[in-house]
Amino acid sequence: MGSGIAHAFLITGSEVVVVERDVPAADAALVRVRGAVAKSIDRGADVAEGTDERLDVGTDVAAFAECSLVIEAVPEEPDLKVQSLQRAEAAMSPAATLATNTSSISIDRLAKSLERPERFLGLHFFNPVPASKLVEVVIGAATRPQLREIAQGWVRQVGKTPVTVTDSPGFASSRLGVALGLEAIRMLEEGVASAADIDAAMELGYRHPAGPLRTTDIVGLDVRLGIAEELARELGPRFEPPQLLRDMVARGELGRKTGRGFYDWGTDS
Repeated sequence: MGSGIAHAFLITGSEVVVVERDVPAADAALVRVRGAVAKSIDRGADVAEGTDERLDVGTDVAAFAECSLVIEAVPEEPDLKVQSLQRAEAAMSPAATLATNTSSISIDRLAKSLERPERFLGLHFFNPVPASKLVEVVIGAATRPQLREIAQGWVRQVGKTPVTVTDSPGFASSRLGVALGLEAIRMLEEGVASAADIDAAMELGYRHPAGPLRTTDIVGLDVRLGIAEELARELGPRFEPPQLLRDMVARGELGRKTGRGFYDWGTDS
């Protein structure tokens, strides 16, 4: 996700700094971002000149000192996000904005750990970032009102459409998407229909570009499980993950990124 977000800002003309946990991760991120830019050029996308000169990838958060916007995109683990946000905030200018790419964790919950919660909000990008047109702008209780329009402008700058929501469990997209995905998993678990037929029902009947099970494979079963657990804690048992989802994650069947989920991505993709 971090590489995808970097790519979105880079090809639309921004100077971009990527900070990773260690040198191997930074090297891998550089390869991913440059590869994504090359693919955009090959597809004929409008890519701003000088992408290599405007990209800095490293491991030192001190590089955030000159940034006007920093977006955290670490895995969906509350403690890890808090640690990452605190490190970033300490390195940033007091006038800069800090955002989180969380898909389900409360903005207000994360803001409690920060020195400047009024300059913090959610910018929830979707995976894969280059193909997705949506970004959720999530406004916390402490977020300064002016940031709403500023953040919407950043989203439009990278060619995407902002949907603005107030902080609530799962926001809008994750809450609705996970509810549909969990019910599809329950249907598969109960033998109602095959994964392909469940997905076809939503793709053909409701014009979804991808069915809920294929979407779960793309997002990652582990990611969906983490979001569902968070929503179950906040909103109750209707978001309790099905046992099938837990079992598949335990087996390492995480979807497209591992080659196997509800589909075999070696043959079904």
